[in-house]
This record gives sequence, structure tokens and C-alpha cells, in this order.
Amino acid sequence: MKRIRRLFGVSLLCAAFCVAPAASAADAALDTVRIEQLTGLKGALNQQEGVFKVSFPRTDLRVMVAGSRLIPDQQAVVDGDFAMREGEVQGVLKALRRANINIVAIHNHMIGESPRYVFLHYWGVGPVEDLAKGLKSALATQSIQ
Repeated sequence: MKRIRRLFGVSLLCAAFCVAPAASAADAALDTVRIEQLTGLKGALNQQEGVFKVSFPRTDLRVMVAGSRLIPDQQAVVDGDFAMREGEVQGVLKALRRANINIVAIHNHMIGESPRYVFLHYWGVGPVEDLAKGLKSALATQSIQ
């Protein structure tokens, strides 16, 4: 039986509390201690993004993926999406496939936007290091400013 660790997302119950734009930084402060008291969970604050994230591992779930039970520690599952310009699609696509990360969908969410954006959804199972390197390689193909 394969042991799989979730690298980004599934089998976690996550909540993110965001700071709405405010007139001053003092007005925008989240009461993270109160959020932890109310949820009973420890959280992490990303001050740059204004997000306080609370996660709860669901060890009671018996999730199967492609015939393998998801159990922490040996492998990981990664899934997510890229929003990119049309000219960046091939580089991201090739980098993900080199890392054995599957492409689930490539499509548009909008009509008539400028510049044109494409969304690519992916899913992969494998060693944590391989998946993380594959994602980093895909990110490196984008012309992020």
C-alpha cells in the first residue's frame, strides 16, 4: 500500500481569514488569538498577503486515489492551477509533464479580456521533492513581473 502525503490541499480542512482593504494598517489588523480561540486550532499569519490560515488534518478520512490509499509520509499529491498568458502555456505544460504532473484542463474563464489569459489545472502523485521541483520549474517558465 502506498503512503501519500498531501503537498497542497486535499484531506485538509482549511479556513483562511482575509483582511479587507482598510484606511490604515491599524484598522486592518486581525485578532488572530481570538480566531484560534474560536476555532480551537493554531493558525499562521501571512502579513504580506493579509491572510491568517487555520488548517486541520483529517486523519479520519480513508481516501483512495487511483487505487492507493492516501496515508501520510511516503508520497505526496499536488493539485492546483496556473493563470497565464497564452504565450506561457507551452513552457508550463512541458515543465509539469517532465515532472510527471498530469494536466487536467486547459481553458479560459473569461471572454474578450486583454491580455488573453489561459487557465491550466494540474494533478500529480509522487515524491514530495520531485513534485516541488516540477512546480518550481513550471513557475520559472512564466514571465512574472
